[in-house]
Amino acid sequence: MLLTIDVGNTHTVLGLFDGEEIVEHWRISTDPRRTADELAVLLQGLMGMHPLLGEELGDGIHGIAVCSTVPSVLHELREVTRRYYGDVPSVLVEPGVKTGVPVLMDNPKEVGADRIINALAAAELYGGPAVVVDFGTATTFDAVSERGEYVGGVIAPGIEISTEALGVRGAQLRKIELARPRAVIGKNTVEAMQSGILYGFAGQVDGVVNRMAAELADDPDEVTVIATGGLAPMMLADSSVIDEHEPWLTLIGLRLVYERNVSTT
Repeated sequence: MLLTIDVGNTHTVLGLFDGEEIVEHWRISTDPRRTADELAVLLQGLMGMHPLLGEELGDGIHGIAVCSTVPSVLHELREVTRRYYGDVPSVLVEPGVKTGVPVLMDNPKEVGADRIINALAAAELYGGPAVVVDFGTATTFDAVSERGEYVGGVIAPGIEISTEALGVRGAQLRKIELARPRAVIGKNTVEAMQSGILYGFAGQVDGVVNRMAAELADDPDEVTVIATGGLAPMMLADSSVIDEHEPWLTLIGLRLVYERNVSTT
């Protein structure tokens, strides 16, 4: 099986693929202080629970694909693959790795690896033009052309960051649970904050995506909008522009990159 690892600023998502099917997945916190040995123990604990894998680290794994927005974690994962998976082909997404996605940016190297991977998966699954909305630490909007090119995007503060900032900076406000309020018009402070977060971000998504679609295609209705990321389910019912929800978009993109760099060589 193929082990895919998507390291974000807040969470790390791991997935096991049997062919094209994702058969298991885990979400853990991203800790830049974890060493390679600690990561290896964590991986062994998670994968040791899967019935198709052996008890020893690496049993049943035929390949590894990793992307990371946290350089220190990528460094430690590189050490993990070297020390504990030395006989297993691995792909760490970085400059020089074949993705098949032309990056039409002023400086292509500054685009996060996860955003390129998402663009690849979106083009493969849905075709272009498309917009990927990734609800993570930041809310990112990535534009994919009809030819599968990454043409640019938008970065906005994420839902959790905004909620925490509101609770910290507001003298009479506090941290709240991210949940749907009873109505748009809140009857208490908590509901008012929940409403502002939920419907405020839904409005942001609709506004940004509509403007991006107008630039991306002559007919904006031809643009497919794909939502992904841990907080995407919160937005599905209230955003009017989201066409598809693919929670494993980045993991699927990692599988595609692995195939392009290892399986076809």
